[in-house]
Amino acid sequence: MSHAVSPPSLEPIVAAFAVRGRFVSAAPYGNGHINQTLLVVMADDGGSRRYIFQKINHRIFKNVPALMDNIRRVTAYIGRKSSRTIALVLTRDGQPVLQDASGNWWRAYDFIEGAHTVDQVTSESQAREAARAFGDFSAQLVDVPGGRFHETIPRFHDTRSRFEDLRAAIAADTCSRAVNARAEIEFALAREADTDVLLGLLARGEVRERVTHNDTKINNVMLDDVTGRGVAVIDLDTVMPGLPLYDFGDLVRTSASSTAEDDPDPTRMHLNRPLYRALVSGYLETAGDALNATERAHLGFAGKLMTFEVGIRFLADYLQGDIYFRTKSPDHNLVRARTQLALVSSIEIEQDAMARIVADVHGAG
Repeated sequence: MSHAVSPPSLEPIVAAFAVRGRFVSAAPYGNGHINQTLLVVMADDGGSRRYIFQKINHRIFKNVPALMDNIRRVTAYIGRKSSRTIALVLTRDGQPVLQDASGNWWRAYDFIEGAHTVDQVTSESQAREAARAFGDFSAQLVDVPGGRFHETIPRFHDTRSRFEDLRAAIAADTCSRAVNARAEIEFALAREADTDVLLGLLARGEVRERVTHNDTKINNVMLDDVTGRGVAVIDLDTVMPGLPLYDFGDLVRTSASSTAEDDPDPTRMHLNRPLYRALVSGYLETAGDALNATERAHLGFAGKLMTFEVGIRFLADYLQGDIYFRTKSPDHNLVRARTQLALVSSIEIEQDAMARIVADVHGAG
């Protein structure tokens, strides 16, 4: 959550970074729930320059130096290939992050002017641009040097591990809520085999680990104010080793769904075919050359798996008493789980049509 920070407490932090100009103001920016984000304005040569400053939530990201090493590598490498992208502002002694006297960690970015974000896909062009941007992000990092990236959140998309967490939550039933979620529990347990599909492909070498974003919502893509084109991928905290299929799968979950993830009526949730086609088109346009035949063949399944993963995470959290996800009502996580599992069911019905879309788009590419 963003909270106001008084200029006297922030000015020394700003001054520790290699920003240009004289401090003018700082105000909360955006609607992120993890880090505290501020828009800082500096007076510069008769005009002004804007920067994004963030206080990193080190309760979530427990190894901030490792997190920032990932981000430093990504921004430096992509910055050599593109003139308009997210760029770190280093401290005056050349470090990517600053720890203040209270033990808090701070970082700074140049503000990307002439671009904006949206919180929900409302058109096929937006879906295509989000997919193009994330596909390009992944493709640009195929040959990034320096060895394996740090895992900022270990086992983040290990769906087998997430499934075992659910199984443990069902067995413990610490809040006596399992009785309210019998249908959802039965649905989830019946799909246990799905959790090992991509992990099995990885273990057999049929797909390989890459550097992936791992949080591919459209509000993590900056869109040009004039053209609507994707210009930069932001929110790099979850950049780490993963599978491109995880990124595309979460795009399907968040950008090709018919309603909000917490719609109280799960019957309104289904896969939107035109939006799915737009995602496939955009992603294959930029990342297609980096994907092998097995990865392309599992694009639709990836959407199902990532939706299933998030659904069982909501379900487990409901059974455990809402200890992870922020909720607005006692049944909020159960509502979320029902809606995500409804999307899983829809994807299962649409799987043949989704495969034809991939084949059509790939064949036309």
